[in-house]
Amino acid sequence: MIWIIIGFVGQAMFTLRFIIQWIASEKAKKSIVPNAFWYFSIAGSLTLLVYAIHRRDPVFIVGQSTGSFIYLRNLYLIKKNRKSTSNQ
Repeated sequence: MIWIIIGFVGQAMFTLRFIIQWIASEKAKKSIVPNAFWYFSIAGSLTLLVYAIHRRDPVFIVGQSTGSFIYLRNLYLIKKNRKSTSNQ
């Protein structure tokens, strides 16, 4: 039962990223991707990856691993851009 809960928690975090992005875009009156989108993406993806590993689902594992790498890379680029902007 705990694994079903972990799976649903991961899916909820993953879904919340779209709601966060939608609300931010509505407030800005244009399409934007807030940093919280990437944090919820990585949290949801890593939680779902743990669930997929538990389920031993290779398709799910590869999909979540790839996504996790992309989300982490985006967070790294955001942090790197902030540092270079603050140094100017």
